[in-house]
Amino acid sequence: MHARTPKNFVLEENLERYADFIEPAPQGYAGRWAEACCPIGGAVARADGATHPGRFREVRLDLGCGKGAFTVEAARREPDVLFLGMDDEPLCMARAGGLAAERGLENVVFLAWDGHRVTEAFAPGELARIYLNFPTPFPRKRQARLRLTDAACLMAYRRILAPNGTLRLKTDSRPLYLFTLEELAAAGYKVLWTSGDAREDFPDDPASGYEDRLAANGAKVLALEATPGPAPLNFSPTPQRGLVEYLPQDLAELDYVPLGMEGTVRNMRNREARLWARGRKGNGPADGAGKAS
Repeated sequence: MHARTPKNFVLEENLERYADFIEPAPQGYAGRWAEACCPIGGAVARADGATHPGRFREVRLDLGCGKGAFTVEAARREPDVLFLGMDDEPLCMARAGGLAAERGLENVVFLAWDGHRVTEAFAPGELARIYLNFPTPFPRKRQARLRLTDAACLMAYRRILAPNGTLRLKTDSRPLYLFTLEELAAAGYKVLWTSGDAREDFPDDPASGYEDRLAANGAKVLALEATPGPAPLNFSPTPQRGLVEYLPQDLAELDYVPLGMEGTVRNMRNREARLWARGRKGNGPADGAGKAS
């Protein structure tokens, strides 16, 4: 998906205007983010009014940050934590940089970088937390390796997470959520908690613009937090799977169609309707899984 360009918005001008908040070569800061981004004067103000000398208390990454609404609000709430938002969409970087500048924050930087190269931007154990807020589900089987919760990606995150670091996921896609739980197990993570309605369970959490739009449409937000456990022995990538495999057998049970699966679900429902009309009802979504994935 690509962000839409607002009317009269000149991308190049905005990227230049907010360049202080955008880092196009983050690999040069690997291992020293907490110190390198410390404000002039060498002390970071904490939420309780005290200061933390010389460096930020910890570093967190919003991977696939989009236009930065979540990153900026989270940074505003915890001034002694450095929040880094990563996205490879130039328009998102320009919008996010502008939002950070508008808020006058000193503890947020946006990284114009491909999330699948995330380990190049950080040293081992440098991140206290990685946020995955509504990552693109890539529902087709051939796209499985692009999912940010694929087991191979989760293994990469292990290298840059601190020993007690955590990974937090939010998604409106139950198929992606179920897929992620399996991939976390394959990559040796321990799930700390899950939520079937994160807005109800965590009403004070910062929200992205996308999450607000979901709520307006009545969608439930699924969430979880996990931490790396013992590394799996002889890890190998899991088989590629289409997310259609995680849909309910009876599509009538599906009261919300996840982003990116609208066409697939529509085709499957149309197929079932044709089978009903011919008097030979099939066995549900599994019959169409091969073609849909």
